[in-house]
Amino acid sequence: MFHQIAWAQQAGAGATPTFLEQMMPFVFIFLIFFFLIIRPQQKRQKKQQQFLTDLKRGDSVLTSGGIFGTIEGLTEKFVTLEVADGVRLRILRSQISGSASEDQQ
Repeated sequence: MFHQIAWAQQAGAGATPTFLEQMMPFVFIFLIFFFLIIRPQQKRQKKQQQFLTDLKRGDSVLTSGGIFGTIEGLTEKFVTLEVADGVRLRILRSQISGSASEDQQ
């Protein structure tokens, strides 16, 4: 009779995972996200910021609007570009997207 009662009992529940064990997949996913997305973006931003601080008069640049020009003047926030003979544009320094070599113009 005892063995029939033993068979009727439910199996015991397994040990519940600790908080740390439950959070490990989320931490792992965050680390992958950080190293594949956030870190490279920070490096690009740092490189772009360094490029903008290193600008000097006479550099050929490309704006984010697609305009090629040569730097004629610089201030803290603004850059004066000469895009054609006698045609000058005053733009924000942050709108310069990169340098332009002669073969691109």
